[in-house]
Amino acid sequence: MTSIRQSLFGMRGFVLIWVGQMASMLGSGMTNFAVAYWIFQQTGEATALTLAMFAFMLPSVLFSPVAGALVDRFNRKHVLIASDVISGIGTASMLLMIYLGNLEIWHIYIANFLAGLGNAFQFPAYSAAVTLMLPKKHYARASGMLSMAASASMIMAPAFAAALLAPVGLAGIMSLDLLSFGIAMTTLALVIIPEPDATDAANQEGKGSLWQESIYGFRYIWQRGSLLGLQLVFFAINFLAMFGFAVLVPMILARTGNNEIALASVQSIGAVGGVIGGLLLSTWGGPRRKIHGVLLGMILSSILGQMLMGIGQTLFIWATAAFMTQFFLPILNGSNQAIWQAKVPPHLQGRVFAVRRLIAQVTAPLATLLAGPMADRVFEPALQPGGAWVDLFGWLVGSGPGAGMSLMFILFGGLGALAGLVSYFIPAIRQVEERLADHEAVTAVARAAPAAAD
Repeated sequence: MTSIRQSLFGMRGFVLIWVGQMASMLGSGMTNFAVAYWIFQQTGEATALTLAMFAFMLPSVLFSPVAGALVDRFNRKHVLIASDVISGIGTASMLLMIYLGNLEIWHIYIANFLAGLGNAFQFPAYSAAVTLMLPKKHYARASGMLSMAASASMIMAPAFAAALLAPVGLAGIMSLDLLSFGIAMTTLALVIIPEPDATDAANQEGKGSLWQESIYGFRYIWQRGSLLGLQLVFFAINFLAMFGFAVLVPMILARTGNNEIALASVQSIGAVGGVIGGLLLSTWGGPRRKIHGVLLGMILSSILGQMLMGIGQTLFIWATAAFMTQFFLPILNGSNQAIWQAKVPPHLQGRVFAVRRLIAQVTAPLATLLAGPMADRVFEPALQPGGAWVDLFGWLVGSGPGAGMSLMFILFGGLGALAGLVSYFIPAIRQVEERLADHEAVTAVARAAPAAAD
């Protein structure tokens, strides 16, 4: 029955969802660009922007384990629709405040928290749904398509937002965002997403109270050293990368005199790299050993992306660095996603993937929270003309507005490349695909055992 559903609704259904998600990503991207520009105009500080990012990331830390348990308990399509509704409430609330003439920065923080809460449910639900809709050979391709959609929206979102800010304002852009939410929910409603067979005894693993199911993902990963090691690499790399990318918007605005066109150009050209990287992964499927895609992607994106971004002092170099960063991210993340989808049984993926996301991203909100004050109070003052670090680093990043944030990109990008390189020398991580059997093979053996005993 599952194979019939996959042949009738699998890739066709996935493509329909993909189209809806691309529309939603475009709308959200436009809102994010417009809101970030508005915040920096109001405050002129990196801290206010990084606090907005922190508000989005925090729910993943607070709610991911419970979200994963609920994803495995309920219909995954319904969870995906509910996550879009939660995110839409945040945007609608900001739009209402604009019409009332009362939008303040703390309103944006609350809206971002709601968007992050929806995202905490969406990631495990979507990942588990893809596993059930598609065969293993398409896992990396599906991830590539999703990355391509995200990057395509990033090409258009900054350009559209920059062009529309003057004629329609923040309110008009948010109205388009709400329309995109409606498109995404409509495509989800039309698609059949299979559910794990609840009558299968093998699918009862990890069942219990909500608390027991919430912590089960921790136990599952802890008992599998290779998966734990792989996720700890993401734990480290996300912490280091966020010290740079949390200040990307204020760095470029500071170095260009608040030129929103320059910022939009960097983000859009970077997204072109993401489209090409996603297209490559969706057609190629990634390296045979997916771990190479993960670790080499980390190393190359850190050097050719983050470090180059810091070294650059012109639009061309920033755009090149953004392109390289986004090019490698689909290969990196898609290869990692394929490993986890192949190793973790579908009925456990909500719980395990939620905890996996928590482990990988728990450091990112902390780094984001620290990055703004570090930029405003340490790095930026030290690299102003006559600052304490100008003689030491001025030859590399120059001096003046934005120079300190450029140094942050170089410093933390170098540490990120080192983290990826060191991981290659840890056998448990390098050999993750050989050390753990695919869930399909384990299930086949378990179902054949009673027949053999008879």
